[in-house]
Amino acid sequence: MDKLSGKITVFFEDPFWVGVYERLADGKLEVAKVVFGAEPKDYEVYDYFLNNWNKLRFSPSVTEKESANRKINPKRIQREINSQLSQTGIGTKAQQALKLQQEQNKSELKSFNRQRSEEEKQQQLELRLQKRKDKHRGR
Repeated sequence: MDKLSGKITVFFEDPFWVGVYERLADGKLEVAKVVFGAEPKDYEVYDYFLNNWNKLRFSPSVTEKESANRKINPKRIQREINSQLSQTGIGTKAQQALKLQQEQNKSELKSFNRQRSEEEKQQQLELRLQKRKDKHRGR
């Protein structure tokens, strides 16, 4: 049986409001980060995730330790919710996942830039050779 759970955290990261969506599936944590700009209302956050679910770029999976499926006292749940609401920022696992995604994007960009510069060098070389040929054409 596959268990899927999700959590949205919205916090202020100077100068923008940022939303972090964490989803836990099969013991693997994936994170997507969204920059909102101005402070979003609850319904705006919900609407954004409903309409842009397919466009979210989730980080590579990070393994998460499994918690026991047992009945938890409602007062304890309420205390945990209040403590999570008082916390600012995101959890360490989510930070690791975001860092991994950032490094992955950085390496993709680096390889793309390297390829583009090699293509530009090749075009410059071909242009120089063509100019050299054109100079000697009349002789």
